[in-house]
Amino acid sequence: MSAPRDEPSRDVGALSSETLSRRKLLRTGLAAGAAASVAACGGEESGSPAVHTARNVTWRLASSFPRNLDTIFGAADVLGQRLEAMTEGRFRLRVHPAGEIVQGLEVMDAVQKGSIQVGHTASYYFVGKNPALAFDCCVPFGLTSRQQTAWLTQGGGLELIQELFTDFGIISFPAGNTGTQMGGWFKREIGGPSDLQGLKMRIPGLGGEVMDRLGASVQVLAGADIYPALERGAIDATEWVGPYDDLKLGFHKVASYYYYPGWWEPGPSLSYQVNLDAWNQLSKSDQEIFRVAAAESATYMQARYDHLNPPALRQLNDEGVEFRRFSNDLLQAAAAASRDMLEEQAAADATYRKVYEAWTSARRDLYRWFGTAEQAYASFAFPGS
Repeated sequence: MSAPRDEPSRDVGALSSETLSRRKLLRTGLAAGAAASVAACGGEESGSPAVHTARNVTWRLASSFPRNLDTIFGAADVLGQRLEAMTEGRFRLRVHPAGEIVQGLEVMDAVQKGSIQVGHTASYYFVGKNPALAFDCCVPFGLTSRQQTAWLTQGGGLELIQELFTDFGIISFPAGNTGTQMGGWFKREIGGPSDLQGLKMRIPGLGGEVMDRLGASVQVLAGADIYPALERGAIDATEWVGPYDDLKLGFHKVASYYYYPGWWEPGPSLSYQVNLDAWNQLSKSDQEIFRVAAAESATYMQARYDHLNPPALRQLNDEGVEFRRFSNDLLQAAAAASRDMLEEQAAADATYRKVYEAWTSARRDLYRWFGTAEQAYASFAFPGS
């Protein structure tokens, strides 16, 4: 560095050691002060990153599912583990099963009120608040798991769903999928639609409404109440999820016939419903971390079901369970009743119609594609039960 213009140039060697020490100290102090100023201003001048102290976050999650259903419930555990790992323990999620702090069917209410920050649930449980919330999960003869994911994340479905949730102060994120479910357990064989007349079946939601239209006597029971009701004959049939969960619940011990497919739930997508005020208080980076962790937990759920259902299916087969496919006559009657139900609701509600029309358009295109290569390969390669 050259000397100031108003001073004559001098030989450094001629300066005293005391003068040199003072100048070195001054330079060190000025450098430290400049660095502190740049850091405080966010590093704009030097391009160096700002120094921030990230805020600790502790949230509570209430699930609609019991802990012993480890694959559905386990996705919420994965979410908590990933949040904590990616933030080095700064973002913690306390995960609670159904009934521990909130009953399973009260999860959305608790999120809306802000008594919990996250609900882990199926949005079709809450169609009483808005019938179109069913499309966040599934509707009868709807989309498979991959198709539902495509529509939500790439086809604009999630944006439509978020508009619905805004009315309740909630933002929603996909939380996983079971894949196409089984049609359930029956104590007697079911042929055509006439065999459903008077059948006492535990089946909730829109599937239950369709079964009611077909003449079944529909009942809604909590998970813990299904086995004893089936055992003592209070119900003749029940649906749940698929081989892995159904085997754990022991339904094969009291009902001999296992029907498929579960046309009312061809690809149910679970959700993380997040209180919008709590969400807006997160930093942008923590919001992105939550999105990534939620997506990972969603992948976990589907992959785990796909891994665990095959051996469970084998075990049920080895134990003498009778596997039956619903007849085409029954499926056609159920599809017609489902279409009538959805179109009646669309005619009655403009908000519902907006979502329904977008979903119907996406389903048409997705069915055309999946009905080409996917169906041709599956019909040749998959052996069936």
